[in-house]
Amino acid sequence: MKIPLLPRRSPLATDPVCEMDVAEKNPPGGSWKYQDTTYYFCAPGCNRAFQKDPESYLSGENKLDMRQ
Repeated sequence: MKIPLLPRRSPLATDPVCEMDVAEKNPPGGSWKYQDTTYYFCAPGCNRAFQKDPESYLSGENKLDMRQ
């Protein structure tokens, strides 16, 4: 009996804007480096929002609620 090989999953990161899980290998919204840390995004809109005001998302002051 042969056991099928499962594909290796890419490590997951959390989008700092909407808190969705995002694959680091191929994030749909791209990535952006800020203060020596790379952030990964679920969509281009989250990436743009973060780039405009990263500190507000990192502090928790700003969050997008995607559970609606």
